[in-house]
Formats: sequence, C-alpha cells, structure tokens
Amino acid sequence: MEGSSSMLDAEAVADLVLLDPLTEESLVQTLQERFRRRDIYTYIGNVVISVNPYQSLPIYTPEKVEEYRNCSFFAVKPHIYAIADDAYRSLRDRDRDQCILITGESGAGKTEASKLVMSYVAAVSSKGEEVNKVKEQLLQSNPVLEAFGNAKTVRNDNSSRFGKYMDIEFDFKGEPLGGVISNYLLEKSRIVRHVKGERNFHIFYQLLAGASPQLLQQLKLRQDCGHYGYLDREGSSLPGMDDAANFHAMQDAMRIIGFSPTEVTELLQVTAVVLKLGNVQLSSSFQASGMEACSISEPQELHEICELIGLEPGTLERALCSRTVKARDETVLTTLTVPQGYYGRDALAKNIYSRLFDWLVKRINASIQVKSDKQRKVMGVLDIYGFEIFQDNGFEQFIINYCNEKLQQIFILMTLKEEQEEYVREGIQWTPVEFFDNSIICNLIENNTTGILAMLDEECLRPGVVNEDTFLTKLNQLLATHKHYESKETQNARRVTDASLPPRCFRIHHYAGKVTYNVTGFIEKNNDLLFRDLSQAMWAAQHALLRSLFPEGDPQKVSLKLPPTAGFQFKSSVAMLMKNLYSKNPNYIRCIKPNDTKSAMVFTPELVLAQVRYLGLLENVRVRRAGYAFRQLYGPFLQRYKMLNAQTWPRWDRGDREGTEVLLAGLEFPAEELAFGHTKIFIRSPRTLFDLERRRQERVAELATLIQKMFRGWRCRTQYQLMRKSQILISAWFRGHRQKNQYKQMKRSVLILQAYARGWKARKTYRKYFRSSASTCLANFIYRRLVQKYLVGLAKNLPPLSVTDRTWPPAPYRFLDGTNQELKNIFYHWKCKKYRDQLSASRRAQLQARLCASELFKDKKTLYPKSLQQPFRGEYLGLKQNPKYQKLHAVAKDKLVMADSVRKVNRASGKTVPRLLLLTTEHLVLADPKAAQPKTVLSLSDIRGVSVTRFSDGFLALHLKEVSTVGAKGDFLLVSDHLIELVTRLYQTFEATTGQALPLHITDRFSTRFPKGDVSITVVESPKASTNGPVCKKKGSNKMEVLVY
Repeated sequence: MEGSSSMLDAEAVADLVLLDPLTEESLVQTLQERFRRRDIYTYIGNVVISVNPYQSLPIYTPEKVEEYRNCSFFAVKPHIYAIADDAYRSLRDRDRDQCILITGESGAGKTEASKLVMSYVAAVSSKGEEVNKVKEQLLQSNPVLEAFGNAKTVRNDNSSRFGKYMDIEFDFKGEPLGGVISNYLLEKSRIVRHVKGERNFHIFYQLLAGASPQLLQQLKLRQDCGHYGYLDREGSSLPGMDDAANFHAMQDAMRIIGFSPTEVTELLQVTAVVLKLGNVQLSSSFQASGMEACSISEPQELHEICELIGLEPGTLERALCSRTVKARDETVLTTLTVPQGYYGRDALAKNIYSRLFDWLVKRINASIQVKSDKQRKVMGVLDIYGFEIFQDNGFEQFIINYCNEKLQQIFILMTLKEEQEEYVREGIQWTPVEFFDNSIICNLIENNTTGILAMLDEECLRPGVVNEDTFLTKLNQLLATHKHYESKETQNARRVTDASLPPRCFRIHHYAGKVTYNVTGFIEKNNDLLFRDLSQAMWAAQHALLRSLFPEGDPQKVSLKLPPTAGFQFKSSVAMLMKNLYSKNPNYIRCIKPNDTKSAMVFTPELVLAQVRYLGLLENVRVRRAGYAFRQLYGPFLQRYKMLNAQTWPRWDRGDREGTEVLLAGLEFPAEELAFGHTKIFIRSPRTLFDLERRRQERVAELATLIQKMFRGWRCRTQYQLMRKSQILISAWFRGHRQKNQYKQMKRSVLILQAYARGWKARKTYRKYFRSSASTCLANFIYRRLVQKYLVGLAKNLPPLSVTDRTWPPAPYRFLDGTNQELKNIFYHWKCKKYRDQLSASRRAQLQARLCASELFKDKKTLYPKSLQQPFRGEYLGLKQNPKYQKLHAVAKDKLVMADSVRKVNRASGKTVPRLLLLTTEHLVLADPKAAQPKTVLSLSDIRGVSVTRFSDGFLALHLKEVSTVGAKGDFLLVSDHLIELVTRLYQTFEATTGQALPLHITDRFSTRFPKGDVSITVVESPKASTNGPVCKKKGSNKMEVLVY
C-alpha cells in the first residue's frame, strides 16, 4: 500500500482501513465528504466502494485508462479501473484466475460497474482483428441481456432483474478468447404484474416503440402500450430513455454477436406471444352438471397467437380452460374456473419468458464461448442483487438474501485467508481474528434436513392440504430454539411482545440485520408449476424456437415426476457459484445508492448507513485491520519518509529494510506499533500512521522553506553576477565608442584646415597670372552667343502646324537638351490648343467620346478596332422624322444622348426580343418597337455596373441596384450593334450625372442577379454561334452560357 497525500487525508481517507476512530458514523461521514468532493470511489484494503453519482463524471476517458494501466493499486486515487487493472494483471502476469464480485441494492450502479470493468479490460488488452471481434461480442452481450432482463423500478430506471455471472476467458498473453454467461433467478413474476410506477421488462416497450410498421404487422402488435394488459395499460414514456434507439441498438448487438435473421424473428415472435397472452380474457359459464367452467371471451387475440406459433386455436383454448388429471390408469379432463384459468395463463406467460431468457443466454454463450481446448485463464464478473429489506419481503427477497449470506461468508473467509497468507509470507505472527461467522445463518437456510429451503420443498411435495400456514407451523416447531429465527408463535412461547412481527411471518437475523418475511406465496413460487396440458400445447406448435423451450411437452416423454422446485434450483446454482468463486482470487466492488430520488450528487446519510450495514462494510474494515492496519514495501516507505531522519536524508545507500529500521528507530514509536516483515513494514494503528504523515508534512514544509531560501539566494547571486558582467561590457563598449567619435571629429577638423590652406595657396598662385574675373566674363559671353544662335535658327526651322506631326529639330549642343525638349512640348501643346479652338461643339463632343472609348476598350476588347471606322451618330432611330416615335421623342425631349435598337435577353429562356433603347441625361428607357411605348424606365443612379465580354460581340449585362424598383426584378442582358458607342455614352452620361465613374467589367465570366437568384454567365467563342449576334443558353437554374461568333 502506497501512502499518498490523498490516501492519508484525515478528513476523507481514501482507504477506510485507516479510519480513526472506526464507527458507523465516521465511516458514513467519510463517504459523504469524499462524495462531496466528487470522489465516488473509496477503498477497504483492496475492496472498492462505489457511490452512485447519478450523473456522468469525466473520470472514464481514454486518458484515465492510460493513467491506471499497469499502475500500482494504491499509487493513484481509488477507482474502479484500479481493481480491474489489478485483477487483469494478476491474471495475465501471475497466472491466477480472478473474479470480481459486484454487489449492492437496486439503483446502486452494479450494472454500470460491470460494464466499466469489461470496457477497461477490453481497452487494455491486446489489439487485433480477431481479438477486437471477441471484445465486441463480449461487450455487445450487455444491450441484449439488458433489454430482456432489465426493467424500470421505483429505485432504478435500468434495474437488473436477474443475477449475472460472466466468465471472460483469456489466452496466455492476456488476449480475450471468449466467455460464458450464467444467469440466476430472473424475476419472471414481473411479466404478469408489477408495482404502480414501475415497468415491465424493457424489451416490450422497445419492441413497440422501435419496430417498423411492417414488423409490427408481422408480429400482430399495435404500437400503443396501453392496449396490453401485462403493461398495465399505462404509457411507456420514460424520461432519459429512448426505447426506439435502444431497440435498434439491441438489433445491432444481436447481429454482432452472430444471431441469424431467422433467430431474431423467432425471438421477437415469442416475445410478442408473451405480450399478447396478457390480453386473452376468460369468462365464466356453467356446465350441465352445474360445475363452473371458463371459456375465451374474445377469441381474436387467441387466434392471432396461434397464427404466430402455428397452432390450432382449439388446442390452446382447451389447454387454457381445462386440465387433464392422470390417476393411475385413468385420465380425467376437468374444467377450470376463471381464477384457475388466469393462473394457468399467467404461469404459461412466465414460463415462456423465463425459458426464452435462458435460451437467449445459451445462444449468446454459443457465440462467445471458446471453441478451442487450449489452456485458458478466467476472469469472472458477478453482477448480482444486494441484500434487500423491504416493507413487505417475500420469497424473492428470501432467496436474494440467502445468496448474499453466502457471498458474505466467502468474503470473510477469503479475506481472512488472504490476510493470513500475507502474514505468513512476511514472517509476521498470525493471531486469530474475532468476527461474526454467518455459517449458522447459511445452515439455517440451506441445511438438507432442517433448513428452511428443505422444509419448504418437503411441504410442497407433501400430499394433503398444503398451504403457507402449515409451512410456517412446521418452521416454528423445528426452529423454535434457533437464536437467528423467530416468529409470532416463538415469541409468544418466550413471552416476548413484539408488535413489529405480524402473523404469517417469520424473521431471520441476517448478518446485515433482521428481516421479516411474509410466507404468503412461498408455496406457489417455490412450486412454479405449469399444467402439463400447456406444455404439451406449446410442444405441439409449429414454431421451432417455442417448441424447443418445452421438451417435456413431448407425449413420448411424459413423466409423472415433479420438476425440481425453484428453491432447490437456486440453492444448486448458488452452490456451483460458490465453488466457482472459491477457485478464483476474489476482488470486490460494493455499490451504494446515495439517495432514493435518483438525484445527482445528493447524499442521504440515513439511507447510506442502512446499506453500510447490509453490505457489512464495518465488519469488512474490522477484519482488514484486525492485525496491522497499514503495510507497505520498504522501498516506497523509505522514499516517502526518509526526510524524517538525518541519517536517511537526503540519500540512503544501503538496503531499504535497514534504512526503514534506522528511520523508525529515530522516531521513537512504541515497539508494539511496528512489525518488520521480509519485504514490508507493518504499522498497527492508523493513529501512528497519521502521526508519521503529520511529521512528514511538517518536515516537507521546512524543506520547502529551505529550498526556497537556497533558490532565492542562488537566483539573487546569479542575477547580480549577470548584471555585473553586463555593466562591464556596456562600459567597455561605451568607452570605445566615445574614443572613436573623438578621433573622427579630430580627423574632420584636420581635413577642413587642410582644404582651406590648399585653397588659399591656389588662389594666391592664380592671381599672379590672370585677372580675377576675366574667365567668368568670357564664359558668360560664349554661353549667351550660342543660345542666341540656337533660338534664331529654331525660329526659321519650325515644324508644320499639323497636330499629327511630332517632328522637332535636335539641339545643337548637349547643354541645350533640356531646353530643347521643353520647347518641343510647349510648341506641341500650342498647336493642339489652336486646333481645338477651330473645332465645332459637335465635333469636340464626338472626339471626347472617341477618347473615352479608347481609354475604356483599347487593347481590352476585340470589337474596339472595328468600331474606329464607324462614326458615333448617337441617334439611329430617326425619332424626329418617324411620326410613330412621337411619344418616345416626347419622353426624351431635349435630353436625348443616344437612341438605338437593341435585343433584350429573356431571363428564363435565353431568347432575345427587340427593344428600343433611349439614353437621356437622366434616364435609360427600354421601349416596345411595335407599340413605341416605354416598357422600362431606369434612373441612371439605379445602375451599379456594366459587364461586357472581351470578344467582338455586342453582348452586355446591365447590373442594377437591388433597392431600386426596377432592380428588384434583376439585371438586364442586352445585345447591341453599337456596343462601343452605347457603353461609352452611358459611361460619360453616368459620370456627368452622378459625379462617379461607372464600374465597367470586361470579362468572360461574371455573375448577374435574376429574380430567382444569382446566375453565373460564361461567354464562350464558338462556331455554333450566329453571326447575327450571341446565342444564350440556360444551364440549370443558376447557370447561363453565351456563345459568340
């Protein structure tokens, strides 16, 4: 055991063996404190206590699996993964068969615990295609068994109503090979009746909610749960549970396990038969002899059942309403009363479902069982009901509590055996431990002659009047002096008054407390009889699966021998289970339910205290700490506590045991508190351990302070030395820099002095030979003469005044190049201005339009060079001359910029229609050429752009703003024979009107907006295109292709 800080937290110890003081109150308080901290797992030695949180916690992730994989059991926080890993490694590495016993009352989380164990083993075992298939089959057995064996109870929405023991078999490498499942005591009485607020088995609700209409029709079922009597005609909804999804998950699980479609169909048919039996209604009638008889009141359900199983309706009706009695060589057919008929119907439904469940377990075993005979290792997982004490306890509680007595017996014996083996192995003297031996209670129940089960079987077989009263009387006679048995009669004989013990009841003093059992129903449930007529009727059916469930119905194998009782069968099953568990190394998981309302993270101390008693946890702790409460290997112990002794700190170079002895000798603990084994140190009381841990924490604080002090000193010294080195380096560089600057300054000063001296000397020499200003005057005269000659020559040789003539005479001298170029530019600009002044207003506007067209289309569109030969006329319609266009002329008035005929592309079909286009200084108008009426009037401010292609076509897209009235209908696609002029004049007019440049896009692919959405337009050069203009083709709802020639 490795003592970690979490393990030795005095307020919430992780191992209850270290609890001090040890009382029921302190134990429950520790569990509550750990539960508040969301630590739902606690140890008692190597026993794990699990408290159901009723919510998902982030402690089952793949990272957690890796954390607990191959880790020491006590090296990390308590977890179900720890016990699963310890069991798996013991099986794999030490070749010891393991079993994990999971107990607790309904709702405590046993089923989830078994799933977690199986999922962990599947996660840490080897990988491989065949191995993964086996793992998947083992894991997928859970959804199938839960569907048929689990139900919603008042305590748990997914309560297992059967006990399950699974042997998972591994090869020598630890890889799973398969498994075998055993089931115990299915609560088949739930088929015919259950408490209000509970549900029948999940499969019925899953089938009705998840089956397809075709499957329901094939099974002759309705989807309405309220239609069926065995479902108490109540609604099926259960918060947090999706029955339809679970049904599909169950079908997938069956497919993975290996069920054939035929087997699944037959299984669901038998399930439907059980459900429909509850709707078979009987009515009373009287025969001629005056004897009461019963008959089927509504034959429809009976006929549908018979159709499902391939049986004559008359055969099933006779089996339900009459009974054949054989006495010696005579066979007598007697009619049944209505209560007897209903008893037979319910008994048939219970037997069918119980045998179907047994068949289901066998069928799963056939798939997951290991086929080879090679040597195998086994890990068993037992998920079985815990000790139960209800207000009214019957035969089921009696059987369940008997099983828990046996499990408690094996727990105590195996724990003591393990403790004794460890003491002997370590060379520590073993002292006998006083504990409550519940063998006397087990003997009271299972003794072959005087046990309660034996007397119950004897009473069931006894001829004459047999009922629960005679059974209770017999118990009172034989067990009157037994100290663990009492009833009203035995109390009266002892003159004891106890109002809590009613008549027709007996009480057993179990290890977990006193339980009062009501004997009502004991005889009936123990007999568990099914009339032979019903067995024979089921065998006579043509349904292969149903027939195989009732082999005793074969007339050739008729036997008058009574079948074994339920108690005898369960006693035999428990004996086999105990024998199996004794052959394996046990591991225990005790599950506890924290509250009755299934509320998340709510802890009810009173309820938990009752379960602590039922599970015998206090007794478990006492047995565990009977000798020494704490034990640990010398190495980890010395490593943890070596700082408490100056001789062992900081380093111990000799043996671990010697170091531990030296360490503890210096701490002066009483000798009786310590024992030194061969490999471990043993400490008797938790108080000593906590004192050791307290001293360690104090010493750790001192050492931490020392380390901090040393670290701070080292950090300050290091920082000082670094600053000192930096200061020296900075000073050196600064002094060098300063000296360099001083040298440079001195050098510049010397150079200046030298330059002045040389200049003074040169000037002094120059004055001796020349006048001081003669050279300057001479140079200026020559310069002016050359310039004059250049200008006079240029005036006589000016180029022509034609604006297209860009010639100019070259400069005669290189120093005049700049002047010559500037004069050339001035002369050319002057010629251009003079030419412009001679132009008329119309000619000026036409040239401006040509200039604008050049800027827009030159080297961008193939059509542009062709347009140079065509003058920009502007008005191509003859609005003034043609009287037909008077209305259009009135619309344009004096603001007309251009008038031309265009073709408008239909947005839906891509076909073109002729239109008249009028561009004014404010609007763009499209008119019908026949009626000469405006159809569309666009304000220039509503236009947001124009798109044209780069080819020699007249296709353009006029993009409109969405906020405009016309723009809401989408953009316009037009074809014009004067595209260059139209776009140029639109561009100029738009800029003059809005003060902004019109966006122009020259591209082969662009998007335009139509009423039904954006359409992508692609322009393609193709010989298929008409020479008259582009051809538009729609490609789906959002694409258009334009073919140009």
